[in-house]
Amino acid sequence: MNIQIFGKSKCFDTKKAERYFKERRVKYQAIDLVKYGISKGELQSVKNAVGLEALIDAAHPDAALVTYLAYDADKLEKLLEDPRLLKTPIVRNGRQATVGYCPDVWKTWT
Repeated sequence: MNIQIFGKSKCFDTKKAERYFKERRVKYQAIDLVKYGISKGELQSVKNAVGLEALIDAAHPDAALVTYLAYDADKLEKLLEDPRLLKTPIVRNGRQATVGYCPDVWKTWT
């Protein structure tokens, strides 16, 4: 199992996700989205697993700008440019991924 948690330092759900894996002694790699971003390949992999709309943080003030873009490729580019628009945490396990706090799904991974 190769767990990666992409999150924001001030995100409550990201902290909960890290605690979930820590309590179960599952090693994970934490990546700060705001500081380091996410690669195009990783974002594409997550999009294939959960869908593009699930990636967009509706609570972000600029989220509407992304949803009004016509093409998925343009939406992905905007999310890559500004990772703060991504809903967090994004938890990856190989080709599997979740967006948000999803302990029921993670339980099936361990």
